[in-house]
Parts: sequence; structure tokens; C-alpha cells
Amino acid sequence: MEIYTLLREFADSWMLLFLFVFFTGIVVWAFRPGSSKVYEDTASIPFRHVDAPAPLGNEATPAADKEART
Repeated sequence: MEIYTLLREFADSWMLLFLFVFFTGIVVWAFRPGSSKVYEDTASIPFRHVDAPAPLGNEATPAADKEART
């Protein structure tokens, strides 16, 4: 049997099955019941410090003033 034919049969059968199971596992993991809080927390990162005003114009602020507030 030619190597190409052997690899083609493997890709059409077992690799297809493996990739389908892998994809299904990723989808189940992403939509598991406990993950919504983690995703909501990650999605809200840009809006955590909305009370701080943006600098006006070309005002340069030192790096020490740019640290995250808690």
C-alpha cells in the first residue's frame, strides 16, 4: 500500500473522528455551567475603571499614574 493512500485512509477515518470529538469537547467545556462568571468577569475588564477621566489632549502622564486601581 502506498504511503499516501495509507495516510489518506487514516485522515478520512480516525483523524476525522478525533477532530470531531476534540471540537465537541471544546464546545462542551466553553458552555459548561460554571464558566459564565469567568467569562462575564473577563468581558468586563475594559469597563472596570470608568470613573477615571481620560487625559486631555496631549497631556503626558507618568507611568506611575497609570497603574490599576483596586
